[in-house]
Amino acid sequence: MKNKGVITDAARIDAFLTRGVENIFPKADFVRAKMLRGEQLTMYYGIDPTGPNIHLGHLIPIRKLAEFQQLGHKIYFLIGDFTATIGDPDKASTRKVLTRKQVLDNCRHYQDQASKFISFSGPNRAELKYNSTWLGKLGFAEVLELASKMTVQQMLKRDMFELRMKEGSPIHIHEFMYPLMQGYDSVAMDVDGEIGGNDQTWNMLAGRDLLKSMKNKDKFVIAMKLLTDPSGKKMGKTENNAVSLDQTPEEMFGRIMSWSDSLILPSFEICTDMPMEEIESIRKSLESGTNPRDAKVRLAKAVVTMCHDAAAAEQAFQKFEQTFKKGEMPADAAEASVAAGTKLADILVSEKIVASKGEFRRLIEGKGVSEFGSDEPISDPDFKVDKGISLRIGKKRFVKISIK
Repeated sequence: MKNKGVITDAARIDAFLTRGVENIFPKADFVRAKMLRGEQLTMYYGIDPTGPNIHLGHLIPIRKLAEFQQLGHKIYFLIGDFTATIGDPDKASTRKVLTRKQVLDNCRHYQDQASKFISFSGPNRAELKYNSTWLGKLGFAEVLELASKMTVQQMLKRDMFELRMKEGSPIHIHEFMYPLMQGYDSVAMDVDGEIGGNDQTWNMLAGRDLLKSMKNKDKFVIAMKLLTDPSGKKMGKTENNAVSLDQTPEEMFGRIMSWSDSLILPSFEICTDMPMEEIESIRKSLESGTNPRDAKVRLAKAVVTMCHDAAAAEQAFQKFEQTFKKGEMPADAAEASVAAGTKLADILVSEKIVASKGEFRRLIEGKGVSEFGSDEPISDPDFKVDKGISLRIGKKRFVKISIK
């Protein structure tokens, strides 16, 4: 039955089902037909709070979830506070188990951050859910019944388990339980669909199988394209190359400007609202020899505007130009006044420019400390300051040191 608040415009539905989408299960036509009929569907996106902030990789499905909400459908924003204590199995090794307190500390600001993109108020408001609500109540008999819905052979088809078997790495029983628990989220919420990154396809399909088995309901799955670096690694917390929502506009801008040129076009598609025709125009201009830096500036401005606002994006751009193009010391660089002969490591730790002497030593070893305006790195971990000096620490930290 058609719902009055649901939008059935074919062009908007096609854009929803194609832009940034890697795969749809069972197929796009299955979802398209439901949306064109005007049914109000329910779809969710789940995040395990293994870190304290939502990052750009999360925003890809969150923005698509927001689009679904704008089309008049019901959405759930699920925080995996129960599943996060175990962690999605990794290809290399068993993840470190998080305490309940760590998980709750991590997800403290998730709703506020997500509310920049999805609406938690109004007549069609998003609902915030926690999977401990149902997973924490399952008894052992119920867990065994759930486990009977999937075989070991099915589990071993998952690439990360397959790889660890080949390498002789251990696979713990609780890791087998993770896809079942994540899949049970779909059953507990009785949803029509789920959205997530392409790397979560196996888990999302496990939920599809469980929902079919336990409630005879066909769940659709939308797997989004991933933001990956040139080596194919996912941009995210694990790889320490994420753009997170707690970063300042300047930090976001600088991080994006440091990305490989190969990320420009896919990032425009999955991280911005720029029309596809305009992205195609950028692609042609890059092929004709236009400096990729100009396109990257547009990308950085678009992302910072999306996460902050246009004024912050312009200010971040101006600071970036001042610092990196004109070679000027940033006006807001840290300042310190010390006695002659003070060790640089002590100064930087004291001023909280680096977290520890260990971090300072790693920066020295990685040639990440240099006098501003010089390409020659400081190589002595016991370097002492005996005159006024301006330094670049890493790519984005700067300090002016004067002698008392």
